[in-house]
Amino acid sequence: MALNKPFNRGPRLPFKKKEAEHNINQFIRATEVRLVGDNIEQGIYSLRDALALAEEQELDLVEISPNAVPPVCKITDYNKFIYEQKKKLKEIKSNAKQTVIKEIRFGPNTDDHDFEFKLKHAIKFLESGEKVRAYVHFKGRAIVYKEQGEILLLRFAQALEEVGKVEQLPKLEGKRMFLTVTPKAAKK
Repeated sequence: MALNKPFNRGPRLPFKKKEAEHNINQFIRATEVRLVGDNIEQGIYSLRDALALAEEQELDLVEISPNAVPPVCKITDYNKFIYEQKKKLKEIKSNAKQTVIKEIRFGPNTDDHDFEFKLKHAIKFLESGEKVRAYVHFKGRAIVYKEQGEILLLRFAQALEEVGKVEQLPKLEGKRMFLTVTPKAAKK
């Protein structure tokens, strides 16, 4: 019995390096390119001349816009170029505002005190710039009170008229009726 033998997994494949997202140096297919970059006279060059200029400066020729006619290339250090792009992307993401949707749940027979309590919360949410999605959840046979649920949501929307505007009117999906309210633009 050969229990001490290691399990044969077949030939070991080399680690596959991630392919570059831009064509660089010899991988550029065009015969003519529009050249941009620092310390370069911008214009249209043959690929051979552009590669020679890049090599002269010990930098890479990177195809920035492959769909342009002729393709736009930049003489730069490729690793630095990728780093700058990632940095810009990260900055754009951090500046983008995430929209937060707060949900408020009602029953078809919600009484006035609960309604007012939830209304105060909705006003707070809208004033802080968040969307509010109010819904009436119908349990079991309560679905027969669809009209009551719709009236409740419309009353809710009317009460929020000063701080928000209705994005989506009451709509029934399954056992829930939804209403979406977005904050009004801040007055400057």
